Amino acid sequence: MGTLSYTATVSIDGYAADADGDFQWSAPSDEAFQFHVDRMAAVSTEVLGRNTYLLMRYWESAPEDGSWGAAEHEFSRRWCGIERVVVSSTLTRDDVASERVRLVPELGLAELEKIVAEARGEVEIFGPTTASAAIRAGMVQDFRFFVVPKAVGGGLRALPDAVDLDVRLVEHHIFGNGTAYLHYRQR
Repeated sequence: MGTLSYTATVSIDGYAADADGDFQWSAPSDEAFQFHVDRMAAVSTEVLGRNTYLLMRYWESAPEDGSWGAAEHEFSRRWCGIERVVVSSTLTRDDVASERVRLVPELGLAELEKIVAEARGEVEIFGPTTASAAIRAGMVQDFRFFVVPKAVGGGLRALPDAVDLDVRLVEHHIFGNGTAYLHYRQR
């Protein structure tokens, strides 16, 4: 049986994307990227929405120009090795390049519980919209935030409104660029 975690890169004012939907400000430094690579070793399943999947599809094959370094190749290897559940009512099987990707038109809490129960490790739910119902239902055990030292003033909140969480800090790290990694666990 797995555990459910939620990971997000957020501005200091709590947004995963700004008011225009942009999140380029959240690109990790080399140091933070290596941290993500290492962290992926514990993840067996990723649950993500359509937009996040389309963004992450980049990692399913190396660019032909040879621009990836060792960390990018290792992240890609780990990403391609995990099960991915994509929540989308508009994507079709033809839109998915990997056999390790399962499309579901919607994700109810019962289906998510089944995914976690069948997982051999950590199930990471990625993206505030996809994660909101699970967060509200108290299903998420671990919260991992990469807090970027930038305020964006509005946009897509990393946590849903009107959620009540009681968490404790279990791990933290400050990167050289000022980004703070904060790992919280439900009490």
